Amino acid sequence: MKPSSIFNDNMVLQQGRPVPVWGRALPREKITVTLNGQTVRGTANKDGKWQVQLAPLKAGGPFDMKIEGRDSAIALKNVLVGEVWIASGQSNMAFQLSGVVHAEREISNAAFGDIRLFTLAQTATVDVPQEAQGCWNVCAPKAAGNFSAVAYFFGRELHRKLGVPIGLINTSWGGTLAEAWTSREMLRSLPQFKKAVAHYEKNLPDFERANANYLAKVKEGEEKFYPADPGNLGFEKGWAAPQTDLSDWGKIRVPCYWQGAGMDFSGVLWFRRDVTIPAEWAGKELTLNLCPCDKYDTTYFNNVKVGEMGPENPNAWATPRAYKIPAGLAKPGRNTLAVRVYSHAYAGGIMGSAAGLNLGPADIADAARIPLAGTWQYRIEHNFGKITPLALQQPLGPGNPNSPYILFNGMIQPLIPYAIRGAIWYQGESNVPRAGEYRKLFPAMIRSWRQAWRQGEPAAGTDQTFPFLFVQLANYLQTPNEPEESAWAELREAQLKTLKTPGTGMAVAIDVGEAADIHPKNKQDIGQRLALNALNHVYGLKEIVPSGPLFSEATVEGNKIRIRFTQTGGGLLAKGGPLTGFAIAGKDRKFVWATAKIVGDAVLVASRDVPKPVAVRYAWANNPACNLYNKAGLPASPFRTDNWPQPSPVVQ
Repeated sequence: MKPSSIFNDNMVLQQGRPVPVWGRALPREKITVTLNGQTVRGTANKDGKWQVQLAPLKAGGPFDMKIEGRDSAIALKNVLVGEVWIASGQSNMAFQLSGVVHAEREISNAAFGDIRLFTLAQTATVDVPQEAQGCWNVCAPKAAGNFSAVAYFFGRELHRKLGVPIGLINTSWGGTLAEAWTSREMLRSLPQFKKAVAHYEKNLPDFERANANYLAKVKEGEEKFYPADPGNLGFEKGWAAPQTDLSDWGKIRVPCYWQGAGMDFSGVLWFRRDVTIPAEWAGKELTLNLCPCDKYDTTYFNNVKVGEMGPENPNAWATPRAYKIPAGLAKPGRNTLAVRVYSHAYAGGIMGSAAGLNLGPADIADAARIPLAGTWQYRIEHNFGKITPLALQQPLGPGNPNSPYILFNGMIQPLIPYAIRGAIWYQGESNVPRAGEYRKLFPAMIRSWRQAWRQGEPAAGTDQTFPFLFVQLANYLQTPNEPEESAWAELREAQLKTLKTPGTGMAVAIDVGEAADIHPKNKQDIGQRLALNALNHVYGLKEIVPSGPLFSEATVEGNKIRIRFTQTGGGLLAKGGPLTGFAIAGKDRKFVWATAKIVGDAVLVASRDVPKPVAVRYAWANNPACNLYNKAGLPASPFRTDNWPQPSPVVQ
């Protein structure tokens, strides 16, 4: 007899709702589950699957849960009852606490015995949903540093305000599409996906052959079209030696892609930094953990090569490095680490989670290692110019996380029917090239989750059985000089319109992004804003303002347009100076920057160049300059008053 792996020590169970407990056993085996005075019994079916249900529980603990079969018994320790939330999406939800602003301080303060963290192992499976692989950890610096930052800050705020245990289940995967997280049945109900799903399934039997052919073409293309490594000139010049003069080296934040630091080319870069080794480590073998080095690397410690990964590993670009520093090579005090990175196409650099960069003896905890994320120095060894990547696409199928419904099967189904309060979601970047499609896809994805948990949309005036709270995409890329079309703005609009789905809430992030990094480091405000939605909408704390201003209606008044809002939070204000971010257009549909003035809970928008205005847009850009807030300090969501067709803007 064995329960599902999501039932283990330190778990949090949802308060106030029936709590399913399930697992596997021998066919027809009798199962007994006991928790805090409750005892429930069940019988495994002919396939060995069993499930029982505890009556609703009150917040509290710690408790022990006992699960008994015919010849075995399992005792689960330190079980709490409180509020449980799913945290899902792509890389900005996966982004770890170790990479945020003020990470060291945040991690050292992340000691909350009543917050528990569970990270689901990544599984992309086509057919049979997998077992939920992972374990519950008590929130402490060692565990929290590698956990979803958004989920942590969300859960921390709930815990502070509600005073009950919080369980956070992180099921996220970077670079993934919303359709991968949507059930097969729901995708087939959408006209724009029905044919795509049929085509995908028709080709699945041929996946292995197609994937082998794809890998062969990748190898052939790299040999034919991509520049070869011209040779390691930097080592000959002493770039790995501790005594090298670095006065002409630049500075760069690591982990990073160097393209994100303004160097838009492929080639070879050296990354280098000094490390101070404590005296007690002298004479010990050390382990150097590096993020994936995209594509290949040669790594030196005190001018001695300690590791490399090259084309013999086709997945080197995504493989974290772990190199041994021989005993005796590291000395107390200053030591020099140098990493030569070769990248022939796409992005290049040392890229991944800040938690993946550290140094220390193999026998000590991660928290005691020397963190290596931060400011490094760099020098360009070879500049290949901008290389056009090969136009090759991996076949959809097992292991490809962007296949239709594959993550719903692999990353959502294993959690069902674990009792939860709701979900938080941070995704959309990967769907920007098809932003218009997201209007129907995203609400459909939400419905598919609710159907799977059998917790449908709440009727008016009733308890929200499955709240779904999401992050609107942050500002990114360059700020435009003139009003322009934007696929990023269109995707944000699709998210805004999803608020019409009952039981949803949105955290606006238009002020926390970074022009050169799709992964903003300020996850504190994002988690906080999600929590404000939960506290107001879900937990009934109506004194808390849940959101920044949301567009309500527009009225043409002569040569001006009056914009009204909901969620004004005590009033509107322009943060940091005159109100910016508004554009206005007449019937010619040509937008120009407008002057805007706050009048009560509305904004009057006008331009002398548009005497007969018909439409207004606010923050309609990839990375808009905008500053409308409410007095609760929350930013207004981007919006437009027109419904003019978008001309499929170029996606950068």
